[in-house]
Amino acid sequence: MTLTSTTTTSPVDTISPLDTRALAPSLPGRIAPEPLTEARGGLRLVQVRDDLARVTRAGGVVLGYVERVDDPLGDRWRAKRFVARERRFVEIGEFWSRSDATDCFRFA
Repeated sequence: MTLTSTTTTSPVDTISPLDTRALAPSLPGRIAPEPLTEARGGLRLVQVRDDLARVTRAGGVVLGYVERVDDPLGDRWRAKRFVARERRFVEIGEFWSRSDATDCFRFA
């Protein structure tokens, strides 16, 4: 009795480990979101899920969240600041770009 093995290559096997956008679910007529691995002005974005990123200082202190919101005119980004003393989030505003939403944590 002879055992044979066949190797098949799936499309996932051929994707670079750094190309996370290729694994994002695709929706008809919509571009896959860019991965949230941004560091900007001393702040870091840590991806929580596809449409939500935690904004932290370099030391790990949580400042809040940036969330993608669907809008008829395109994606918007909602910034929410964490108020530790009150244990709640306060909406800072909605922006047309993720970088603008992230910048508001530096200036607000």
